[in-house]
Amino acid sequence: MKVLYGIQGTGHGHISRAREIIPHLSKHATIDVLISGYNCKMNLENTAVSHKRGISLTYDEGGSVSYLKTALNIQPVTFLRDINSVNPDKYDLVISDYEPVTAWAAINSQTPSVGLSHQASFLSGNCPRPKKKSLFSESILKYFAPVNHPIGFHFQRYDSFILPPVIRQEIRNLNPVQKNHVTVYLPSFDHETLVSIFLQCTETEWHIFSPFCDKEYHNKNVWVRPVGNEPFLKSIESSKGVLAGAGFETCAEAMYLGKKLLAVPIKNQYEQYCNAAALSKMGVVTVNHIDPDFISVVQQWLDGADIIRLHETADINELAELLFRFTSLRTAARIKTGAF
Repeated sequence: MKVLYGIQGTGHGHISRAREIIPHLSKHATIDVLISGYNCKMNLENTAVSHKRGISLTYDEGGSVSYLKTALNIQPVTFLRDINSVNPDKYDLVISDYEPVTAWAAINSQTPSVGLSHQASFLSGNCPRPKKKSLFSESILKYFAPVNHPIGFHFQRYDSFILPPVIRQEIRNLNPVQKNHVTVYLPSFDHETLVSIFLQCTETEWHIFSPFCDKEYHNKNVWVRPVGNEPFLKSIESSKGVLAGAGFETCAEAMYLGKKLLAVPIKNQYEQYCNAAALSKMGVVTVNHIDPDFISVVQQWLDGADIIRLHETADINELAELLFRFTSLRTAARIKTGAF
């Protein structure tokens, strides 16, 4: 059995999820992995990977998603060539974790294509949305990486094809305790701006992880560190809270560990606005802007916010069994067309 697994390389969540799922699939199938995204900064260790340019979101200087820059960075000829370079018919199953090259290559193939991502959950109208719904952004979620069979992940089971979050083993192995610091991961914000804010909360230590920081330093009660897996795990394990964007994986991990969570969605990132809407309904404190009142919101959050926990997490073995069931559709199609 052969499986093509496409992974969106932008952001850490898609690759982190693949690290958990691929070993289980590999027990019963040969897996070819394709990663696309021209701003991809992560990889799969000890796994052969094919890289394609694909499509990536681009941010402006203020940390907001810039749809204009995103569009200007698309290379249509390269994208079409990448799609045509993929032969989905030689596989029994194509999986796309919001990866457009494999998704578009397989959309008209007899090989079943499964969308295995958080974004797939938004194909259900039952998932929470912000008050101001964006038809443009909804179209992107639907057509960016179209598939025949969606399997979505979300904080709760909002629909029949939606599963709870996949929590990576590194998080499951932690022994959470509560010390006097907050772990901060707001990668779209300048860390110097964040330092100036958190210096005002002197009773708490702040661990800021920033992609724009090259060397660790601290200023009084605020530590700034480059983004790194081990330091981040050590910080979140013993934190009394997590202040992060409304990205799916980080928020899910914080709730899994029983950490107080404050979510700040990235500006113009519709998916994060949707996540913030879901988190808010669950009781998590969410803030759409970092403005002069932000520090008072943070203090109130520290003093009185509840800890919101995940009700359940995905079972990877059951997920692998579910994925392999789709291969029967491939067999049926080949029988129907006389390919056997």
